[in-house]
Amino acid sequence: MNKIYIFSGLGVDKRVFDSIDFSNLNIEFIDWIQPLKNESLKNYAQRISQKITDKNPIIIGLSFGGILAIEISQILKIEKIILIASAKNKFELPKFYRIAGKLKLNKLIPNFVFKQQNFITNWLFGIENKFESNLLKAILKETDPNFMNWAINEITNWKNENNSENIIHIHGNKDRIIPLKNVKANFVIENGGHFMTVNKPKEIEKILKNACR
Repeated sequence: MNKIYIFSGLGVDKRVFDSIDFSNLNIEFIDWIQPLKNESLKNYAQRISQKITDKNPIIIGLSFGGILAIEISQILKIEKIILIASAKNKFELPKFYRIAGKLKLNKLIPNFVFKQQNFITNWLFGIENKFESNLLKAILKETDPNFMNWAINEITNWKNENNSENIIHIHGNKDRIIPLKNVKANFVIENGGHFMTVNKPKEIEKILKNACR
């Protein structure tokens, strides 16, 4: 069985996978490392890929973790990439992100703004109840604002135009951060938003178990 490495998303961590039962799958969550000053996403991917020690692994990437998985697949030989609420290339991201990157609009936003949990973040992530709201609040509070600012800059300036091979893409039809209309998904989760690993875990769990056999 291929080793499975999991990258969580921007502003979230492995706690968003707590409701998914991976059973006997051989998984390992990869913790983020601090980016170097003015580091490119490609260079960051090169450094963090050193944590992947097994050959021909499967990589599961959630949101920004999926973007990173695509970059890693250009460095290492990957058996399969499973994207959750993510993008295969820059064209699957909202066009506004690319415009914001070119105009450097994200640089105008203070770091602390990215750590605020409120009705706007709840709406963007598709939060459905108090538990999810509290979970998002706790995760955002613990997220390094400098890392988040760096990652947002890399997302809005992502250059990848091509699709990597062997990709399985899981996406929610209610995702407000990366809308489904931009995405060619293999599996669409009904009423799934950007937080669907938390509030739609069983649907995702079933797909993951079949995909990782």
